[in-house]
Amino acid sequence: MDGTPVRAAGDAPAQERDGAQRTGPYRPGYELVAEQILQLIAELRLQPGDRMPTENDLAARLGTSRTVVREAIKILSAIGRVRAQKGRGLYVADDEGMLGSSRWEGFFLPTDLDHVYMLFEFRRVQETAASRLAATRATPTELRAIEAAAETCRQGHVTGQAALFDQGDDDFHLGIATASHNPFLLAAVREARRLQHQSSTIGLRGTVGGHAEEAVQEHTAIYQAIRDGDPDGAAHAAAVHLDNTLEDYRREIQRRVFG
Repeated sequence: MDGTPVRAAGDAPAQERDGAQRTGPYRPGYELVAEQILQLIAELRLQPGDRMPTENDLAARLGTSRTVVREAIKILSAIGRVRAQKGRGLYVADDEGMLGSSRWEGFFLPTDLDHVYMLFEFRRVQETAASRLAATRATPTELRAIEAAAETCRQGHVTGQAALFDQGDDDFHLGIATASHNPFLLAAVREARRLQHQSSTIGLRGTVGGHAEEAVQEHTAIYQAIRDGDPDGAAHAAAVHLDNTLEDYRREIQRRVFG
């Protein structure tokens, strides 16, 4: 691989020293570089398990420092996109999930707003179908698990514990997918949520959450429809919840872009 830079991508301090004008709110250099590394993986058509350029090579290609690259790699490792092996180098992370295949990993960029919107469209299809099926197939044990997850989410909200809220939210949506008794839906829901977490980590830095209070109420509506054996009501409640969650993303993006 040659050392030709893919694009100008200096770290934020250098940009500020040069007096460059930023458009939109400030983003740390390592966030921008994390996004550019994902783009580079796609451009080089690297597959899961393939060896990546070294930190020095990445710094040269992206026109930034090795320190910024190292911080970007930490983010990508944490969300499962890159695997660092001590003494061996950097590799595209292996992922056997349906959406984690090389085709999807190369396609999805967490900071591309069109990708985020399309992901929500995909989630809406999956989760309305899962909720509809769960309303006719959920066992008593699965219903208790869904109810418990909704309560965990509520407790996380009222106590201000974001991690607890997120855990309850994950358990709730995956619990419904489990209750659909369709392993393909379960795998799809799991992978779509993983990709959404990546968009929050890199693109929005975990700032989305203004919809939390309404989400708790929406979870209750979905659970009650599933418990009551109402497929249409469950699908409708799930669609409302996903639409409102997307609107929360849109509001945050508007705030970031337009202040």
